[in-house]
Amino acid sequence: MNDQSRLDATAQAELVRTGAASPLELVDAAINRIEKLNGELNAVIHPRFDAARDAARRELPDGPFRGVPMVFKDLLGSVEGDPIHEGMQFLKNAGWRADHTDALARRYLDAGFVCVGRTNTPELGLVPTTEPAAYGPTRNPWETTHTPGGSSGGSAAAVASGMVPVGHANDGGGSIRIPASCCGLVGLKPSRGRVSLGPDYSALTDMLVAELCVSRSVRDTAGVLDVLHGRRDGETASAPPPARPYRDELGADPGRLRVALLTHNPLETGEVHADCVAAARDTAQLLESLGHTVEETYPAAVARPELVRHFTTLWSCMLVYNIHYWERKVGREARSDEMEALTWTLAELGRGTSASDYIDAQHAVDEMARDVDAWFASGYDLLLTPTLGEPPCLLGEMHTPDEPLRGFARAASFVAYTPLANMAGTPAISLPLAANDAGLPIGSMLMAAYGREDRLIRVAAQLEAARPWSDRRPPVHA
Repeated sequence: MNDQSRLDATAQAELVRTGAASPLELVDAAINRIEKLNGELNAVIHPRFDAARDAARRELPDGPFRGVPMVFKDLLGSVEGDPIHEGMQFLKNAGWRADHTDALARRYLDAGFVCVGRTNTPELGLVPTTEPAAYGPTRNPWETTHTPGGSSGGSAAAVASGMVPVGHANDGGGSIRIPASCCGLVGLKPSRGRVSLGPDYSALTDMLVAELCVSRSVRDTAGVLDVLHGRRDGETASAPPPARPYRDELGADPGRLRVALLTHNPLETGEVHADCVAAARDTAQLLESLGHTVEETYPAAVARPELVRHFTTLWSCMLVYNIHYWERKVGREARSDEMEALTWTLAELGRGTSASDYIDAQHAVDEMARDVDAWFASGYDLLLTPTLGEPPCLLGEMHTPDEPLRGFARAASFVAYTPLANMAGTPAISLPLAANDAGLPIGSMLMAAYGREDRLIRVAAQLEAARPWSDRRPPVHA
């Protein structure tokens, strides 16, 4: 059954559909892999093995992923009765367990997935590395002294190491694409409003945060998007519905695309590592070999250093909302010793933000989104960049509890590109098309116009066929 560690979710679902394997066999095999590897990687922090086996023995929903094991990131995706701590010592101290299954988790479960555990995340998903004080660091299966990225680092380590084929992930500034790049996976951040966060979370969260997964294949990512997308009644922010299922885009001709290439840091938060520049340029050459045109240009709207300040304003205000959300759930205020120093510092920044400053930040982001939309409408199909400003860094470089703002500033150069799509609301995908001389994965990122996940899936599948990555395995693998 260890051979299943090499199969993506689509292939595992086919085993169940044809009777070649039962859901319980798939779940047992995944649990065995987690037990074998988790001591080294610390990816799964809340195992739910008994519940998963019980679910696999019962009649599962007849969805496209019936019987396939997966993991939920310990941030959103709550399942009734399961612990959900979002990397917080506050919730860990409270022994908090979800009082209901949220709509997002329900869509996963209705697709037939079986959750075998919840994965590690930094406190409230704040930083691009997964090293929460509450649960300790998750390690990158490609090199265990390095970060798997964040904030979906636990899910990415679980998928890259072969524990499970798909891991739930979310992205408020790159948290799907960052760990996808660090761990050699596919990571798509959908358009704003594509996957509903309702009814549990507010429009404040919807503005930056998108939900989907990290996976090993473009077809798995397309399949998960098919089961998750859609609006809920009463929502005002909702992406236009796709013309057809996203899986139907696999193998479809993307046409001859006009691609812009950006390799310097438009936010001026640090230099871009040569390995990341080289990977993006190599991807540009691959695109040209497939018949697309590439030119070195970019939308002027993304080259506004003041966006860093506006993003931080929105991020810190969203943090205050999230803290208050959990304080209301638990029934008491969180103490400063129950939060990491960076969380407390950013929360203080959010509490001190005036209504005028918040609206200014929101206006700046809305203006950027309009300008980016106009740039795509002027004739460009895709924007190609490195996913990150540098390869996966060492654990501890961005987690600096004694000097919290030093690590936060360090992270700004690491995530030179990913927050742009969150602010613009556009879809963006990281693809594992390269590695550096040290063997660490290096992702390339493609951004498309709002609502054009279909275009990203078409060209991503084309790139995957031209340069397959499915046979690559990290040193720590099931």
